[in-house]
Amino acid sequence: MNMIKVRTTLLASALMTFICASGQTQVTPFSPGLTANGVNYVLPKTGIKVQVVATKTTYTPGEFCRYAERYLHLTDVRQQAETTWEIKEMRVTQYGTPDKDKTFTIKLKDKTVAPMARLSSSGILLAINADNDVVETELTVPADVKNTINSKSYLTEEILSATSTAKMAELTANEIYDIRESVNAITRGQAENMPQDGASLKIVIDQLKAQETGLMQLFQGSTEQTSTKATFAIEPEGDVKDQVLFRFSRRLGIVDADDLSGEPIYISITDKKTVPLPTEEEVAKRKITGVVYNQPSEAVVVMTMAGQEIYRNTMPFAQFGTIDMLMPALFNKGATTKVLFNPATGGIEKIVE
Repeated sequence: MNMIKVRTTLLASALMTFICASGQTQVTPFSPGLTANGVNYVLPKTGIKVQVVATKTTYTPGEFCRYAERYLHLTDVRQQAETTWEIKEMRVTQYGTPDKDKTFTIKLKDKTVAPMARLSSSGILLAINADNDVVETELTVPADVKNTINSKSYLTEEILSATSTAKMAELTANEIYDIRESVNAITRGQAENMPQDGASLKIVIDQLKAQETGLMQLFQGSTEQTSTKATFAIEPEGDVKDQVLFRFSRRLGIVDADDLSGEPIYISITDKKTVPLPTEEEVAKRKITGVVYNQPSEAVVVMTMAGQEIYRNTMPFAQFGTIDMLMPALFNKGATTKVLFNPATGGIEKIVE
């Protein structure tokens, strides 16, 4: 998120000064066209961003898979190609979007202290007299896993000359056993032509093991993996009960919320009402006399899939709470009060005087 620093320059940049006629902060509700000598800022409402990384695994059976048990005593070797998806990682974070009903103006006055305001690119107030850069955390998508082994390049002339698949499988299994015996002989120092030094020994053993891996793949098959990331967002206006956020299919991966081929992932958000809300009469009598900030209320966020809870956390939400004001005296002339606000909720994170 791009940030802008705001400093007092009355005519040059129309920036920010916290002072009224009495030397105190003067903040008023935003009125377009009536605030030419002021700086507008906005408080956020809170949204939830859900990042999901899903991985597709593609299995390709080996050419000799039917003979894996007969010649290598391998059981449970799959003989059919298969593609499956699974959710590898999920991250839930919060973000703030401008709340058009909570826009205010700090008026500029002469002969006053000149504090600095930190605003987001969308005008959300982030800090006063301090920096408060917003760092967004993004899930990284794992690199693809490709099968780079050419198994047939390890087949001997005798194997390639075999007249049936069964005979090729038998000869390949014998080659695997011979490779294993060679590795054992070298590691025990019993080979006829032993490598002369440790480096040469490692090269020979690595080559033999690469041959074994390539030949084993003809029986066991191979897998490849590729991953993708999807991001979903929700900005609740009230309690949310079992809303389908997205769907997931083991055959197709992440699909849209209305795609019935996938299992639904539900999200519920329940306001715990941790902040008392003012009455209509109190709201009508309220006068804006200081820098306005949010008092968010906590809510419980729960996500479920197939009847199982996969995520639960308690988070603050601006739209479930109310607003309050900082004392104007905090920004009198000569004051150096520093205030940091949460960019997702508009609540105070820290005050340093």
